[in-house]
Amino acid sequence: MRSTIMKYQFFCFLLAFSFASCDDNYYSSIPDYPVNLQLNLTSTYPTFKNSTNQFLLFKTRKFDSDRIGYGGILVYSGLSLDDSGNTQFYAFDMSCPYEVKPDVRVFPNDRGQAICEKCGSVYDIGFGNGLPSSGPSKEALKRYRTMLSGDYLIISR
Repeated sequence: MRSTIMKYQFFCFLLAFSFASCDDNYYSSIPDYPVNLQLNLTSTYPTFKNSTNQFLLFKTRKFDSDRIGYGGILVYSGLSLDDSGNTQFYAFDMSCPYEVKPDVRVFPNDRGQAICEKCGSVYDIGFGNGLPSSGPSKEALKRYRTMLSGDYLIISR
């Protein structure tokens, strides 16, 4: 009986460990480039902090410390996935994963979508998933981590 309990505990441990390790297994055809962007939401972008369905585009670096990924960064303020109704920030690489070129970018519209200027793929960015909803692309936009720390929104890879 004791060995059965130990086997059960070991199985539960392995199962929990396998779920915890799945988060970093994200594949994207967009190459890994440095991403480090800190946005001051009080002084530089005051209307962005408490808004929804708004976006910021970063195609060129302002400062030497800025790292903007492969094709630039699209930052989107959408609704959180829980029922809190709070604003959630999402960040995506602007390069289309179907085209995989740094100068072929997606651009957001006012309906929570990003559209590729070349292939016409449409991606849902409203809830932060970046999944394609139409067009030839089958791959989601490359996502970046966002973290709100005080008045700063920090975007990293």
